[in-house]
Amino acid sequence: MFEWIGNIWLVKNVLIPLFDIGILSFLLFKGYQILVQTRAVQLVKGTATLLIMYGIAYVFQLSTLLWIMNLLVPGLVIGIVIIFQPELRKIFTRLGQKQLFKHRNKNQELPIDDIVRSARYLSEMQRGALIVFSRSVGLKNIIETGSKLDCLISAALINSIFSYDTDLHDGALIIENGRISSAGSFLPLSEQQDIRKSFGTRHRAALGIAEETDAVVLVVSEETGALSLAYDAALYYNMELIELKARLMELLEIKPSNLDEVENED
Repeated sequence: MFEWIGNIWLVKNVLIPLFDIGILSFLLFKGYQILVQTRAVQLVKGTATLLIMYGIAYVFQLSTLLWIMNLLVPGLVIGIVIIFQPELRKIFTRLGQKQLFKHRNKNQELPIDDIVRSARYLSEMQRGALIVFSRSVGLKNIIETGSKLDCLISAALINSIFSYDTDLHDGALIIENGRISSAGSFLPLSEQQDIRKSFGTRHRAALGIAEETDAVVLVVSEETGALSLAYDAALYYNMELIELKARLMELLEIKPSNLDEVENED
């Protein structure tokens, strides 16, 4: 009986608190990872500053400052929620993107060599292109804005879509579940204010979808032919072809099928 009581005491007073602390630590760590990828980190810094000021005023009994802060804090909370509404929405969106358990990656069978070969061709021809790779977050609402295709991926098809001034050329090509789901789709534009002024609508659209989802976006500049990748709310401009292929394979969890380098192809 004493052993049974001891086990209950161990579970209640040791194991459960440790489990509780472990879950809280995990949530705080994941929350920090999300915050550093958005501009909401400014919200945290501002809140921390206000808390420090309030603590100083409380400890030293600065009555005037306490009165002002008690008067303003309720309004500031509402104002912060309104001002940072886009960032807060992105935080909750990213919470839904995080997966606790691994699953079979549907991008493993992507013909990455065909995609990169097409990117090189379009870059040399200075033909603008926008290719979106879906990951864990579905893009159904984006797919519905374009022309549905549901076909296999090939360099010839990608080149045909972007090489000529057709209705599909100006939109985005959406790749989901290892297939081309749609072409000519419209993407949301980035809300970032500090983006380079030289970036056109194509780069802003790539950054916009990377802010709202976990998609990876391949961009070919029509003006310079520069190759770029957008993901995790950031844009990586003018990448080398071999670096672009390696980053795509890493982000989409594609296992290398051969040792041939793209830059050595004819």
